[in-house]
Amino acid sequence: MRTTITLDPDVQALVRTAMKERGISFKEAINSAVRAGLAQARPRKRHFTQQSFSLGAEQNFRWDKALQTAEDIEDEELGRKLALRK
Repeated sequence: MRTTITLDPDVQALVRTAMKERGISFKEAINSAVRAGLAQARPRKRHFTQQSFSLGAEQNFRWDKALQTAEDIEDEELGRKLALRK
């Protein structure tokens, strides 16, 4: 397949250097560079690990009732604001 590409000057210099060192044609140098770049191993994805911390042995808060507690606090605050308006 024939394709026209535009190489940056530094890339062109690298290709010319590879051609001279290996004694290969421009086509071979480009093809081997593209193959090497595309076949390069992809970096491994890091797996997410959630860190947890002990909150101590004594917990006075029931986390299974957190939403109800938040609603109660909100109701108290709204009641306080209404009482201040009167």
